[in-house]
Amino acid sequence: MKGINQVPLVYTILAVIALLLGVLFGYLLRKYLAEAKITSAEEAAKRILEEAEKETEARKREAILEAKEQIHIMRTEADRENRERRNEIQRLERRYLQKEESLDRKMESLEKKEEALAKKEQELSNKNRQLDELLQNQTAELERISGLTTEEARTMILDNVREEVKRETAQIIKEEEARAKEEAEKKAREIVALAIQKGAVDIVAETTVSVVPLPNDEMKGRIIGREGRNIRALETLTGVDLIIDDTPEAVILSGFDPIRRETARIALEKLINDGRIHPARIEEMVEKAQKEIEQQIREEGEQAAFEAGVPNLHPELIKLLGRLKFRTSYGQNVLKHSLEVAYLAGTMAAELGADAELAKRAGLLHDIGKALDHEIEGPHVTIGADIARKYKENPEVIHCIMAHHGDQEAETVEAVLVQAADAISAARPGARRETLETYLKRLEKLEEIADSFEGIEKSYAIQAGREIRIMVKPDVIDDIQAAHLSREIGKKIEEKLEYPGQIKVIVIRETRHVEYAK
Repeated sequence: MKGINQVPLVYTILAVIALLLGVLFGYLLRKYLAEAKITSAEEAAKRILEEAEKETEARKREAILEAKEQIHIMRTEADRENRERRNEIQRLERRYLQKEESLDRKMESLEKKEEALAKKEQELSNKNRQLDELLQNQTAELERISGLTTEEARTMILDNVREEVKRETAQIIKEEEARAKEEAEKKAREIVALAIQKGAVDIVAETTVSVVPLPNDEMKGRIIGREGRNIRALETLTGVDLIIDDTPEAVILSGFDPIRRETARIALEKLINDGRIHPARIEEMVEKAQKEIEQQIREEGEQAAFEAGVPNLHPELIKLLGRLKFRTSYGQNVLKHSLEVAYLAGTMAAELGADAELAKRAGLLHDIGKALDHEIEGPHVTIGADIARKYKENPEVIHCIMAHHGDQEAETVEAVLVQAADAISAARPGARRETLETYLKRLEKLEEIADSFEGIEKSYAIQAGREIRIMVKPDVIDDIQAAHLSREIGKKIEEKLEYPGQIKVIVIRETRHVEYAK
């Protein structure tokens, strides 16, 4: 019995010893690993420091070389400027000597003329003396009769005439200004109203997604294909994302390029109607859809040129016009907008006696750069002018394109009319829309521009961003400075902000004096 009890005790002692050995081994292992990590970190830090020192030395050498090169360039530029200045001084010295010689010759001629004039002056002096004596006698007689001196009489007459002329001039100017302003406003309203009535077009708002209806939900699986090969092929060929979700009997096409999205929609509808959906068939249908889109683009461009009454357009310009049908700006279809601008500009030009054909042509092509602004870097104004120049358009049309956003000063009546027609088309109610985020950012930017000037107490953007009211500090800004401030803020808004229509800037300066009766 005693021997039996000793066996578990021995096992227990051995287990405890094994446990202690395991703990000791684990401790030594962790210590070894920690020391290895510390050593590795120290080596890495040392290597980083060495690389940093090498990089610092390299940059120092590069900076020294750049400084030497800059000094050499500046020294060369200074030598060139000195040579130019020496040449200029020599040229001026030659001119000076030539002028000096010319002056000497003229001096000799003048001396001869002076001798002749001296004789005549002597004769005139004698006659003037006689006239002065006669005039003094007559003046003395007039003063004796009127009871006024000569200066008093002259001052009285001039004062009366000056006051009468000033009063009549002010009255005439006031009447003419009022009449001209009234007639100009009336005529401008009539012309703009007539142009808008004649050129009314549909309002088109588009998005970045298209929905393709399906005959049943089983078609979704066929569109996806085995392991997704069909949907991948379609997305690769068209560059459009296909969204297949829980929406019953519908597939959503998402993409920012409307032409690619329309190509994908037509190809997918053809595949659904055909029923055979596999990568080879998808490629065939996408090619057919692309050809249909190209044909549609050409037809839309020809139709737009026909509707606007603009003949003899280059075939490539017609294609670019057709591409504008698939381009939107703030929800407004750019091709419809271009047609509207052509109608408005042509009508106003006809009313004013300007070149209506030129105005319509420039109005139709003013946004042609938007057909390629997602493919070519730069503003659509510059792109459009380059395109028109490339296809030998009229220089006056190119000028209208460059001036329609103020990038270039308008030098012709037609350019001003295209600019006005573009603003009317963009600013009319319902023409454009913008997201809430863009709208809030525009209001914040508007207030930020106003607050950047000194002496501003608070600014408020109201009337949906069409008006900004600015409160100024009356002890810092006086009335004259307030008028100047409104003009400066308006100029800065034109430079820094893009907006449809116009923004009214109102600067308010208020002074209050408070006293209490006790």
